[in-house]
Amino acid sequence: MKDKIITNNPLVQSKPPSGAELIFVDGGLEDVLTRARDLVHQGHALLTHPLSGSVKPGETVYKTIIMSRGDALDTGSLELIESAIAAAKKLRRGGRAFSDSILKDLQLVDYTLIFGKYNL
Repeated sequence: MKDKIITNNPLVQSKPPSGAELIFVDGGLEDVLTRARDLVHQGHALLTHPLSGSVKPGETVYKTIIMSRGDALDTGSLELIESAIAAAKKLRRGGRAFSDSILKDLQLVDYTLIFGKYNL
């Protein structure tokens, strides 16, 4: 079974890497984390950290997570994703709106944190 990429990042959706199933979440960072937690309960395991990089949950609106299929509930993945959800709730950003330019920058940061490079 293919790895899964869970994201709310339009840049990832427009340039997904081959070989993985893309699950696009129409929502915020917490929605992506919740979808990843649901997949952990279905037997998937985290391949990337849900809070990768030094970008705090309150400083971005985009998140991409890569997961693999396992044989059983991966308790390590479950603990990690639950901690990430708790951190995201604690560090929620207040109704601050980002400009289009900043949103594009945040998309690129998320993309490169997960895939390492972006071909412009």
